[in-house]
Amino acid sequence: MRQVDNSVPGSVRSDHVCAAEAGSVTASRGQPGSGPSMMSPAWSSKLQLGCKAAMDFIGSFTCLVLLSPLLAVVAIAVKLSSPGPVFYPWKVVGRGGRPFVGYKFRSMCVNADELKAGLLANNEMSGPVFKLSRDPRVTRVGAWLRRYSIDELPQLYSVLKGDMSLVGPRPPLQTEYAHFTGYQKQKLLVKPGITCLWQVSGRNSVHDFDEWVGLDLDYIRRWSIGLDCKILLQTVGEILVGSGK
Repeated sequence: MRQVDNSVPGSVRSDHVCAAEAGSVTASRGQPGSGPSMMSPAWSSKLQLGCKAAMDFIGSFTCLVLLSPLLAVVAIAVKLSSPGPVFYPWKVVGRGGRPFVGYKFRSMCVNADELKAGLLANNEMSGPVFKLSRDPRVTRVGAWLRRYSIDELPQLYSVLKGDMSLVGPRPPLQTEYAHFTGYQKQKLLVKPGITCLWQVSGRNSVHDFDEWVGLDLDYIRRWSIGLDCKILLQTVGEILVGSGK
């Protein structure tokens, strides 16, 4: 639960700018404009984009309905296990730098934001993002939720609303995005997702944020409906083995 303020300095483009209009992305770390890298032609295909939108709507709605008993049980467990609300308002940035609020099941103590400053020295990820595998702010129930990525399930609502996709680069926190380089901002040329190439490519072994961004840009370059389906199937495998932290 790595949370932020409401301001979003550094936004680069409005949500009205779609990925297909971007044409290309530049791949030089921190230096936009030196080294073009083309986007997948599929981003210009109305058929494939329509299929992705349909898959997002049908998939998120179906999962919310089928998983509603589990969601109810988890909500009760979170509420009874520690003081604080059931859901955490996740203030992040979407396509084109547009801020929005998503939700996660609360997996940390209620004052996690205030405690974060004291943990920054232990950050295991280089760059503007914060990752800590053994975060002392995580509750006992929260640790189990994170292991199986159950804390992420409320993001299905964000997919249903259209703020996110089932598959796409993970949205950064608003405070993290404020420190992104031009290279890093390219990950938001497309709609962010619940799962992505990074999550099925040994996410726990990636400690360089630019390497993470490189995986996101590789997804943008190679995107197709087939790739989305492959990532979704691999994500199910990651969930079943409990690879989350």
